[in-house]
Amino acid sequence: MPSGRLPRGTKQKKRATMRLVYVDFWSALKMSFLVSIIVGGITVLLGLLLWAALDRFGVVGAVTSFLEDIAGSQGAALVAGITFPNVMTFTVVVAVLEIIVVSALGAISAALFNLAVHVVGGWKVTFGSD
Repeated sequence: MPSGRLPRGTKQKKRATMRLVYVDFWSALKMSFLVSIIVGGITVLLGLLLWAALDRFGVVGAVTSFLEDIAGSQGAALVAGITFPNVMTFTVVVAVLEIIVVSALGAISAALFNLAVHVVGGWKVTFGSD
């Protein structure tokens, strides 16, 4: 068998090594915005499901009666504001803030990566087929 040749039926593994030296700022911002919208939607959905489960199992009523027994009318006033509309409003506000923060962090990460590339020379990435 001549040197450099593989036996018949054997595939040669191919590899390509590249350096990632630039991340587009706007693409990173758009991608992080899409990811944050998905995470924000999951946050709102989990808030809704958690409230439904706690209400279904009677936890909200039990906590209200427990605080009324301990602290009287002041205990009832503590949980009077914990209603479904208030909880969902808080959840939506948290989700909107999360969208803003995660989008900004994605853009800032891209900008910092582009600055760091000048110092370290990029990120070595190897692609291959097995």
